[in-house]
Order: sequence, then structure tokens, then C-alpha cells
Amino acid sequence: MSTSTPRLLGGRYEVGELIGRGGMASVYRGRDLTLGREVAIKILKRELADDSAFRTRFRLEAQAASRMSHPTIVRVFDAGEDTETDADGTTHSVPYIVMERLHGTTLKKLLAEQGELSLDDAVSYAEDILDALAYSHEHGVIHRDIKPANVMVLDRDEEDESLGRPSRIKVMDFGIARALTETATPLTETHTIMGTARYIAPEQARGAVVDARTDLYSVGV
Repeated sequence: MSTSTPRLLGGRYEVGELIGRGGMASVYRGRDLTLGREVAIKILKRELADDSAFRTRFRLEAQAASRMSHPTIVRVFDAGEDTETDADGTTHSVPYIVMERLHGTTLKKLLAEQGELSLDDAVSYAEDILDALAYSHEHGVIHRDIKPANVMVLDRDEEDESLGRPSRIKVMDFGIARALTETATPLTETHTIMGTARYIAPEQARGAVVDARTDLYSVGV
């Protein structure tokens, strides 16, 4: 990415301030000017965006993810590819996905702040993650990168607080790990293995074929 944040993507999505950054992408607050709604926009990092095979796979996987609709899965509204021009005139691709805007924090950050979860919260989160995976597996989608950073813990609303319910969660980034795996270059292989080695199943680390059991292993970890 250039130092200047693109203000409009696809002629439709206005990019706001940065709200999160990960190993593969940065997430911005955004607005869909066509539908007039708040969204979150995930913009891929330059080193991934420069890989044409990855861009193609990423678009296909994002489109597949957009067809999934489940209470514990982050909704993907759109995926596209824009361009930006550096100061020297060089043009670069800017792949992006547009998602529902959530209010909460990642499970990774929550664990870092709290140290550990209560038993009730741990069981509740695990059940919700498994619900998301049961749905995705029924639709032939293996996540491949289940980890605390890909689980969003939603803010409690007043009703939840009054009833003492634990916050609900949503699982993010369906399809991106597969896009990385199936367009593997030394760069993406390094990211896939080194970035999430703590949670991936042995067969995935070996580069073998994975199935639904791979995701369940990660939930267990």
C-alpha cells in the first residue's frame, strides 16, 4: 500500500480510519455509499496484492464466503479489486473485501487483557465457533485458520447484561487461508505456517490435504 490511504474503492466504498491490522491485511471503518450503511473494509497487504494468483484465488474465496449466512459468521457483502498509483507513477492492485461492521474485540485481545476466560464464557464461545464451523462444513468450506485473532467477541447489549449472558462471537476470515494455501509461494507459505503454527493441525503444517477435522483441532487448541 502507498502511504496515502485510498478514499474510495470500487467507486462505492468510502474508506475511513484504520481500526485493525493483521498479518495479511488492514481493516478500516468504511461506508457503502450506494446503500448508505456502515461497513468494515479489509484491504490486503501489498506483498499479497502483488501476487496475481493469490488475487484470483482470494476473489473466488471471498465470493464463496459471501454466500454464507449464519449468526456466528461475519457477513461478507462484497469483494473487489481497485488500483492505486504511487508517487513515482507505479500502479498497484488493491484487493479488498467489504464486511459487516461489528462492535467488539478479538478473542486474542480479550485473552491478552484478561489472562483467562471464565468457564461459562469459554464454553459459550466454543459452542458458537463450533456452530459456525458446522454450518461452513455443511456448505463445503473449511476455514483452515481458526485462532483467537479470527474470532470477534461482540459487545454485550443491555438485554444480554440484564440476563447475565456471555457476549456472542463471530468467526472471521473464511476462505483467506485457503487462498493463501492454494496459491502458495515462499511468501504465503511462510505466512501460513509461521503466522498460525500454534493452532494449525499437523497435517496442515505438512502441507497435506485438510478437511473439517483440521478446524476442530484448532478449536481444541
